[in-house]
Amino acid sequence: MLPRRHTIFLALALAAPAALPAAAADASPRQPVAFEAPRELLDYEARDRTLDEIRDFGVTNVRQLVYWRDFAPRPKSERKPRGRFDAADSTTYPANTWSRLDLLMQAAEARGIRVHLNLTGPVPRWATKSKKDNVTRPIAKEFQAWATAVGHRYGDRVATWSIWNEPNQPQFLMPQYRKGKPYSPGLYRRLYQVGVKGLEKTASNRGDTFLLGETSPRGNSKVVFPLDFFRRMLCLDSSYKKTKKCGRLDADGYAHHAYTTAKGPRFVPHDARDVTLGVLSRLERALDRAGKARALPRGLPIYLTEFGIQSRPDRIQGVTFPKQAAYLSIAEHMAYVNPRVRSFSQYLMSDDRPRASALNKYAGFESGLRTTKGKKKPAYKAFRLPLAVENYGRTDVLWGLVRPYRQATSVRIEVDPRGKKGWSKLADVKTTGTGVFSARATHRKGQRYRVKWTSPSGKRYAGAATRSY
Repeated sequence: MLPRRHTIFLALALAAPAALPAAAADASPRQPVAFEAPRELLDYEARDRTLDEIRDFGVTNVRQLVYWRDFAPRPKSERKPRGRFDAADSTTYPANTWSRLDLLMQAAEARGIRVHLNLTGPVPRWATKSKKDNVTRPIAKEFQAWATAVGHRYGDRVATWSIWNEPNQPQFLMPQYRKGKPYSPGLYRRLYQVGVKGLEKTASNRGDTFLLGETSPRGNSKVVFPLDFFRRMLCLDSSYKKTKKCGRLDADGYAHHAYTTAKGPRFVPHDARDVTLGVLSRLERALDRAGKARALPRGLPIYLTEFGIQSRPDRIQGVTFPKQAAYLSIAEHMAYVNPRVRSFSQYLMSDDRPRASALNKYAGFESGLRTTKGKKKPAYKAFRLPLAVENYGRTDVLWGLVRPYRQATSVRIEVDPRGKKGWSKLADVKTTGTGVFSARATHRKGQRYRVKWTSPSGKRYAGAATRSY
């Protein structure tokens, strides 16, 4: 038996909806989670296995980037293909162009998984104004045709769309700056407008969700700061007043990639134009001011469409495996209790492969739940059963989620006091109707926690061990 100082005080999770009937196959969570595994989901051999794994987590939404360059014929040519090729008609593209995406859509549909498609650059060289590369000044008319082709092919299977991935980053759109001033926001505004127009040409796409933004979290001399990008895209000055006659951009939500740093989810960047998870309120205020200026619909929700915690072996941005698991759970808790956030996302399933260059060996993402060799990190368990533990003086506050079973159930919280071996029961806790639970415990230095859950089928799961942060 544990000493009295370990007694916990249970509390309802914030903003949790009422329990659904036990007969329901799937509860409807207040804030759904999406998954992004770009390499595996377009890989013929890994696709089905990865979708099964994602579904086993309890995730029924995936986001997939659709790189225009990878689908267009002769993408390296400066001349647009002629003959029977019609960029707005998917049937005139090479026969194998769509096979990987077709199979993903079919496999996802068979598993009850919804696919969010993001249409983005790089683009075919012939679809740029300068014809010098695959990202500089894409031609709006050509992009509209491309969006029309994608919309006709997948419009009856896709309900959520977004235009361009991280348009404030030079690897996706150029130029970012011109004569020292942000230039990419204007390019993106036009691409978004024609992209939506092309998608809406398909009757089945009317009424779908269209997300604006997909911006990265921080800026510098080469990357436009997200809030600078936001304002200039909407023709607003630093006081959020219209600088010229720009109509309202219609959207159903604003998508943002609120990555943090090795300092943790609550990290606060010093530049007020950056938007990481710890300062998401900056974006909320910007959306409200833009709505008041009639540049956007009022009250636009935020979609965190790409997020992850970098881990070792990246020793610059990455954290240890246990800390990755802990930070990921804390980040999801922060998103969950924010009523403005409509969805959360995990990026990736497996870490990016190391690069050949010794200086840039880990220039990709090490935010996967698995290593490059496929070994499960602690974050794998933590993603299935998130357990966020944060210290507030003498108290540790716990928040968790049974992701695979978004219904009322119960979990066991276990504790491993510092200096003692093995785990002991702290409490059995009932969840809300969407699988959320919370608790409090007296803080002790070095104390670790974990959660255990038994599924209705009798399968037992254990979450990752974590201490308070």
